[in-house]
Amino acid sequence: MKDVLFFNNMLTPKIITFVYWILLLAAVIGGISTMFAGYEGFTFGSFIMGLLAAAGGALGARIWCELLIVLFKMNEALQDLRKK
Repeated sequence: MKDVLFFNNMLTPKIITFVYWILLLAAVIGGISTMFAGYEGFTFGSFIMGLLAAAGGALGARIWCELLIVLFKMNEALQDLRKK
């Protein structure tokens, strides 16, 4: 607890991991809802669009979260260099 209160241990990377799982779940639910959306219901075109939406959302969420984590890894590396 002391590490978190004095900013020796970063809390945000753990939150980013949780946000990633929420975004991944949202991408899957969005893809499934796209598959069954529309006036005709389930069609081959809506199925493909749903798969693309789920895959694109999952990929976009992963890239966004990885970029944020990279910033924190760079900070850790700089702190290690400063301590040497």
